[in-house]
Amino acid sequence: MDYEEVQGAREYVARLDHGKDWRGQIEDFAESEGIDAAFFFGLGAVQDATLLFYDQDTQEYEPIEFDEPFEVAPAVGNISWLEDERFAHTHVALSREDGSTVAGHLDTATTFAGELWVREFDTTLEREHDEVTDLDLWGL
Repeated sequence: MDYEEVQGAREYVARLDHGKDWRGQIEDFAESEGIDAAFFFGLGAVQDATLLFYDQDTQEYEPIEFDEPFEVAPAVGNISWLEDERFAHTHVALSREDGSTVAGHLDTATTFAGELWVREFDTTLEREHDEVTDLDLWGL
């Protein structure tokens, strides 16, 4: 395991805008505040979602699209650099009206309502290509 000790810096609470992309709003926020590394938790509701499932055999993401309302219970993730942009690596559990759940790596979702807590760290995290998994992981 690779690791790095970090100290907490700024903390934020935020309300996401209705009708805008959930993950995109987090990335835009990180860009506007100059956040290079952070962790976040979120909850709320979305009107649709595209999740990505990483097939470990083919080493490719497979999109799964949903066109229905969901409760977000919860969204968790981190902010770091991917290539030359801030990236909000986001995983979600999405609950349907009947209580059944879908979950995975969030690509896009239209926000109905959302609340977020973000804690910035006093470091810069950059993703680098990992040969073994073919994923872009933190280069610690």
